[in-house]
Amino acid sequence: MASQRPGPNLSRIATSLGVSVATVSNALSGKGRVSDALIERIRTHAAELGYVPSQAGRALRTGRSGVLGLVLPDIANPLFPKIAQAIEYAASVAGYGVLIADSRGDITAQTEAINRLVERGVDGMVVVPRRATRISAASCPVAVIDTASTPGNTVAADHWQGGKEIAAHLAGLGHKQILIIGNNHESNVQNDRAGGIRAGLQHGMRSETLWIERLENETGAGCRLGLAEKARQGFTAFAALSDLQALRALTELQQDGISVPADVSVTGFDDLIWSPVVTPSLTTVRMDMDTIAEIAVSALVDRINDSGTREGVLVAADTERVPMQLIIRQSSGLVNPAPKTSEMENL
Repeated sequence: MASQRPGPNLSRIATSLGVSVATVSNALSGKGRVSDALIERIRTHAAELGYVPSQAGRALRTGRSGVLGLVLPDIANPLFPKIAQAIEYAASVAGYGVLIADSRGDITAQTEAINRLVERGVDGMVVVPRRATRISAASCPVAVIDTASTPGNTVAADHWQGGKEIAAHLAGLGHKQILIIGNNHESNVQNDRAGGIRAGLQHGMRSETLWIERLENETGAGCRLGLAEKARQGFTAFAALSDLQALRALTELQQDGISVPADVSVTGFDDLIWSPVVTPSLTTVRMDMDTIAEIAVSALVDRINDSGTREGVLVAADTERVPMQLIIRQSSGLVNPAPKTSEMENL
């Protein structure tokens, strides 16, 4: 098989136009003293020949790699591939490639991932942090995507507002007792979501919070959550702080013969890819990941361009909050004035 012919290099472009290689290099990089007319002529001819600039050469000239890092806390969680896709697209629009590192849910591993990306010469990085990750130690500009209560945060979905949207929705359906279900009581995101739900409760409504990891520490991983007992106690709405926990609640309730939404309602957060197709389809709150990614990458690139160096700086002033959107589906409904308590009592 014949080898593919390499694309034109600077020397071929210079020879065909009768100018020096230095002139071609300056015209394509925007440096040096080259007339506007000659710059246009060189760039047009380079495009006609299919010239693709060498990233390595550009890095040598500019001191920049043209690559951003993205550090995720747990890529096995179906939320984070959505974030990665949005960041990759926003970075490509800005002219950058992306290197992704996954901490696999471990704080130490996330700090090590940050250090590895710095060693590989990324111009800056976007970090979705684990709690207590040493972000400020990174020796390049860093944009943080977490929640407004996280120090140094750059941009975030308005998780508090999302919680209030859930509370208002459930209040409108007549629910008075809401069980909030989270799986990590140390998560700033989950605490903000829970806080928003509590702040949105109307007169006569009450809530209680069930933290799954505390229950599992006592009874073992994968334990039942006791939701049937909560239903017997009068809770008619189960507001999970993620769609994954909402799915766990849906499964347990249905296994115990409790109908959703006829007997109780279930809501989630994040609008994961399967949320519209489970039975019943899940009422949830959606993050505008495209907007969040665009803001994070734009702020990061601005900082890179302003600094002219790979100096470590958190890209944050006042956190920019992106509103969340309530998505109403089948898993939430009007409160049942006469739930099937007789069936629940037999469980």
